Parts: sequence; structure tokens; C-alpha cells
Amino acid sequence: MIDIKPEPGSEEAIRAYKTILSQVIDQRPSGMRQRLADALGKHRSFVTQISSPAYSIPIPSKHLPAIFSVCHFSQAERDQFLAAYHQAHPGKISVAAGARKTRHVSLIVPDFGDDKQNAALDRAINEFIQKVTIITGKSG
Repeated sequence: MIDIKPEPGSEEAIRAYKTILSQVIDQRPSGMRQRLADALGKHRSFVTQISSPAYSIPIPSKHLPAIFSVCHFSQAERDQFLAAYHQAHPGKISVAAGARKTRHVSLIVPDFGDDKQNAALDRAINEFIQKVTIITGKSG
């Protein structure tokens, strides 16, 4: 059997690692996409776009540590994903995709009854956390 690898940067190459992510998410408990959206400071539709092989939108490498942490990738899943990601985006895997350890924190915040206001609060909290992390020198 001939192993044909997709061309770097091609939609097929992007689809390969997104298929792995989609399978990992599907094997996890429900609510994983929302937890990932919360960790990334994005709306759940963003997670759908970066995790669905049907969309050709690549996953920014800066999001890989959060994805690995929140989705609890096994080492084998992580290795398979990174090999496919590297095939799609040679040289784009940053040091941040390595062993940086993160953790998930849940907060109870007010529901403003408005999706835009709720998303703005989520972004503000995420940006605050990222800035504090940078100030303390613990950023990846």
C-alpha cells in the first residue's frame, strides 16, 4: 500500500489534523466544544470551524496548548495530531505546542441575557488572564 501524504498547506492536509481533533472531541464528554471555546476565549462557532474537517480554516498554532490541555489528548493522539499538523504547516509548530501545561478554570459570571455582552465579558476575562500570565513571566 502506498502512503500518499497531502501537500503542505493543502486543504487535504488541514482536513487530516482536523479529523483527528474532531474524533478526539467526539470521544470526550458532552460540553467539550463549549469548554474549549471558554479556554480559547472564543465563541463555540469558532470551535466548530476549527474542529470540523468540513471547514478549511486552519487552527492557529497558538491555540494548540489549550486544545491539548482541555481535550485531554493522550500522548498517542497528540503525536498523531502534531505529525498531521506539521505536514499541513511545516515550521509552524511553536515551542508553545510542546509541553506547556495549562489547566481549566471555571467561573460563575452573570448572564446578561445578550450573546454579544456575554461574549464580550468572556473575552475580557480571557484577555485579563493572558495579560496577568505575561506579566508574571509564565507565558508560553
